[in-house]
Amino acid sequence: MNFAYMYILQCNDGSFYTGSTIDIDRRLFEHQTGNGANYTKYRLPVRLVYLEQFRNIRDAFLREKQVQKWSKKKKRALIENRIDLLHKYAKCNNNTSSEKKVSE
Repeated sequence: MNFAYMYILQCNDGSFYTGSTIDIDRRLFEHQTGNGANYTKYRLPVRLVYLEQFRNIRDAFLREKQVQKWSKKKKRALIENRIDLLHKYAKCNNNTSSEKKVSE
C-alpha cells in the first residue's frame, strides 16, 4: 500500500513550512536542494521536524491546509507532541468560545 504524508520542516530562520507528498524522501531531497518550494529555497537548510502518515494524498493535503493556518506556537506544540497545548493555542472565531461574551 502506498501512503501519503503531511510534514513540517523547520527552516534555518526558525520558521516552519508545512507540505504534503506521496514520496517523502524525494520531497525532502527537493527541499534540501532548493527545488521544493520558493519558501524553503531561500531558507536552507531545512530539517524534517514532524511527519504524519495517511492512506491517501487527499487526506494528507487536507491536513496540510489545516496545519498551515495554525500559529507558530500551535505548530511547535504539535511537533513537541504537547497535545494539551493545542487547544490553548487555537484561535476560536465563533460563538462557542467560552472566552467570548454573548451579547443578547
